[in-house]
Amino acid sequence: MVIKDQKITIQKARVRDVEEIYELIKMYAEQGLLLPRTRESLFENLQAISVAVVDGQVVGAASLHILAKQLAEIRSLVVREDAKGCGVGKMLVQQIVEETKRMEVEKLISLTYQVPFFEKCGFRVIEKVDMPQKVWKDCLHCPKFPNCDEIAMAITF
Repeated sequence: MVIKDQKITIQKARVRDVEEIYELIKMYAEQGLLLPRTRESLFENLQAISVAVVDGQVVGAASLHILAKQLAEIRSLVVREDAKGCGVGKMLVQQIVEETKRMEVEKLISLTYQVPFFEKCGFRVIEKVDMPQKVWKDCLHCPKFPNCDEIAMAITF
């Protein structure tokens, strides 16, 4: 599929999108680039997931997870290989940023290996100690804890 010449639509995920989202996340997780997610967790959090769609096919996905009153996280940002470089990731981040602002959450974080990409989207590197809600809620249960090598980044509104 040629993505560059096609219209990319960002929309909320639907039940029928879960398998494509799952396969994208699985591919990145197998490369060690993000944590795996189960199909069940995708169904349970479907309302929080946005997808990029081209010609009826999911070419990217990202989810918004609220951690606390003024802290949210962008999770599981994935883009299909043939859609990289076409603006899909940036469009998904913009969607999550707009959703975060609409909900009046002041800070959006990301734990990532893609520092230059997130910097282009307006995020800056922060210390993990600046997001204790994330550390105590999720990180304690992560297989990478306490040796997480992801970089913490944030954008504040």
